[in-house]
Amino acid sequence: MDLLKGCLCVGLGGFAGAVLRFLISSLPIKTYFPFQTLVINILAAVMIGFFTGLFSQGTGLNVNLHRFLTTGLCGGFSTFSTFSAEIVTLYKGSHQILAVTYGILSVVLCVGGVLLGDFLAAVVLKKA
Repeated sequence: MDLLKGCLCVGLGGFAGAVLRFLISSLPIKTYFPFQTLVINILAAVMIGFFTGLFSQGTGLNVNLHRFLTTGLCGGFSTFSTFSAEIVTLYKGSHQILAVTYGILSVVLCVGGVLLGDFLAAVVLKKA
């Protein structure tokens, strides 16, 4: 039964994350640079850092809520596979500098986003 509950929580979170990703990626921004995916990956990094930070502090929050938010919502929202395909597409489309810039920005800013999210979780927990 716990496995079924966990699957349901991850599935519902994944649905919400995927729909949110779809909505953001549908914004009418026309450029070679994959701006929407960069924003989505940064937001997902901050979110997963925040949620992981909250749950790692022994807040007593429900394990299924953790599954919903991290594996489900953040997993469905983040687009690393899309990010990788976009780098290849940019590179093959003779936009090598954009491809490298996009890759470096994504990795640096998303790692920074996880650190920021973890810091924000610590701040929230100190005020609670």
